[in-house]
Amino acid sequence: MNFLMDTHTHIYGHEFHDDFDLMLQRAQAAGVGRMVVVGADIESSIAACRLANRYDSMICAVGVHPHDAGRVTEQCYDLIRSLAIDNPKVRAIGEIGLDFYRDRSPREDQERVFRRFIGLARELSLPIVVHDRDAHQRVMTILREEGAGEVGGVLHCFSGDLVMARECVEMGFYLSIPGTVTFPHNETLREVVRGVKIEHLLLETDAPYLSPVPYRGKRNEPAHVRLTAEKVAQVKGLSLEDVARITTLNAKRLFRLGGEQSARIAYRIRNSLYLNITNRCSNHCSFCPKFEDFTVKGHFLQLEHEPDVGEVLAAVDEHSGYDEVVFCGYGEPLVRLELVKEVAAALKRKGRRIRINTDGQANLVHGRNILPELAGIVDSISVSLNAADAATYVRLCNTPFGDQGFQAVCDFLSQAKQQIPSVTASAVTVPGLDVAAVRALAESLGVAFREREYEEVG
Repeated sequence: MNFLMDTHTHIYGHEFHDDFDLMLQRAQAAGVGRMVVVGADIESSIAACRLANRYDSMICAVGVHPHDAGRVTEQCYDLIRSLAIDNPKVRAIGEIGLDFYRDRSPREDQERVFRRFIGLARELSLPIVVHDRDAHQRVMTILREEGAGEVGGVLHCFSGDLVMARECVEMGFYLSIPGTVTFPHNETLREVVRGVKIEHLLLETDAPYLSPVPYRGKRNEPAHVRLTAEKVAQVKGLSLEDVARITTLNAKRLFRLGGEQSARIAYRIRNSLYLNITNRCSNHCSFCPKFEDFTVKGHFLQLEHEPDVGEVLAAVDEHSGYDEVVFCGYGEPLVRLELVKEVAAALKRKGRRIRINTDGQANLVHGRNILPELAGIVDSISVSLNAADAATYVRLCNTPFGDQGFQAVCDFLSQAKQQIPSVTASAVTVPGLDVAAVRALAESLGVAFREREYEEVG
C-alpha cells in the first residue's frame, strides 16, 4: 500500500515519553510512512525541529498557537523566523490562527499575532498551518485580507461546514481531516468529505488529541491516522489504497517534498485497473481537467510516448486482484483501435472483464463502424454523451466534427447495443447543463445513463 502521512502531530509531548519507540513502530506497522510534527509555542517548535532532524520520516512546522498569543514578543517572531530559515526540515509556519472557544488570549492579541505570522510565511514563501476553533468568519476574513492564498496552507482539524470548505479550497487551502470524522454524530464533517474533492484533503491525528473511534477518550497517536483514512475511503467510495496515495501526494505538494511520479500506463482506482494508452483525443472538451493537471486520483498520466502492446501487457502484469480492466487514461483510447483490440483479446483469454470509456467518435475517426470489431472482447462500454442537442455538444466538447459529431455519438450508442453486452451513456454535470434532457435522450436510445460529477475525475 502507498504510505499514509500524518500531517499534524504533537509527539514531542510528555504523553509519548514512556513508549516513543514503540509508538513509531506501531505507526510504521499501520502504514504511516511520514509525519509532520507541529510546534505550538517556542519550546515545542524547537522540539519539533529536533525530532524532524533526528528522523528521516519527519518534517516540521514552527509557530505559536493562539492560546499563547498574549505572550508573543518580537523576540518570538525572530526565533520562529530563525528556525524556519536555518532548518530545511521546517516546511510550514504553524500552528497559528484563532481560538474563540477557550479565549486563553485576548481576541485582539490572537488576531494581531495571526496576521504577523501570515506575513512571516509570505516573507519566507512557506505555507501555513491554521488553527480555527469557533472563529470561522474571522479566520477567513484575515486569510483574505493578509493575502494568505499566495502561500496556501491547510485548515487543520477542519471544523467548518461545506460552504466554508469550498471557500477554503477556492482560496488555495487544503482541509485536514482528523479522527473526529469517525464520531457517530459528526455528520457535518462527513458532508465536507463527501462534498470536497479528495485532491484537496489531508489526513491528521493531532496526536495526542482527538483519537478516532474506537480509541475516543484515549491518547491519540500517528498509527490511528489509518482509521481516519478508512472512514474517508468509506465516505468517498474509494479504497484505502486510493486515499493513502492521493492524500500523501497532496501533502507532498503542500509541503514541497518532491517525489513527482513517472507516467503510469496501468493504474488502479478502487477495484478497477485502468489503461492509459494515449493522451490524444478526438474532442477538446471545455470541462476536461487534463489541460490544468495530468494527475488523476494520485496517478500521473502524461505519457512520454504511446506504449506498444508489449508495454501495456507488461504494465497489466504488475497488478493483481482487480475486478475489471478499463481502457480509459487521459486521452481517447479508441484512436488506438488496433492496440485496444489486441490487448483486450489477450486479456479476455485470461478471463478478464473489459470495459472501454470513450467519447463515441471512433466511427468518424476511422471512417467505418468499428463496433463489430469489439464484439466478443469487450464486456461494457461507457460513452460520453454530455449533451441533449448538437449545439450544446459542440459548445461543451469542441468536437472537430461539428454537428456531425453529436449525431455520431448517438448513432454509436444505438449501434453499440448490438455488439456489446452493457452500454452506458454518461454526462458530466457541467453547471447549466440540462442533465434530465441528456438522461431522456439516453433512455430513448435504449441505453443506461450515468451522471459524472463535474470536476471529479476517476
